[in-house]
Order: sequence, then structure tokens, then C-alpha cells
Amino acid sequence: MAMSATELETYLRQAFPDAQIRIDDLAGDGDHYSCSIVSEAFKGLNRVKQHQLVYQALQGHMGGKLHALALQTSAP
Repeated sequence: MAMSATELETYLRQAFPDAQIRIDDLAGDGDHYSCSIVSEAFKGLNRVKQHQLVYQALQGHMGGKLHALALQTSAP
């Protein structure tokens, strides 16, 4: 079962309530997304740590319900 863009955004909004989030379904299958997240939570963190926070927000669904996620993260 794939993850909908709405479900993906729900997980991200819970973790990053202040964020500007843009999600694109790359293949139209609900399994391959591109996501841009701008949040204060990323301030002072390197890219790896920012992406780790996103993966934590997905609560173990990365690699299961969600197959591929191209991330672009930054602080405002």
C-alpha cells in the first residue's frame, strides 16, 4: 500500500508545524515523491541531520509505505 501525499504531509506537519512544504508525486503512483521543506527546525543543522529529522517524522514508513523520497530541506 502506497502513502498518499496528504498522509505524507500530515506526518511532516506534525513534526514541522511552522514549515513551508511542497510535495510532488513524481510517478503518479503515490510511492515516489519529491518534497521541499523549509523549517526553523533545520536552522544550524547540516543536510544529513535535516534529512534524519524528516525520516524520524515519517515514523518508520520510509522504505515501506513510502518507497522513494527526494528531499530538499532548508531553514528560512
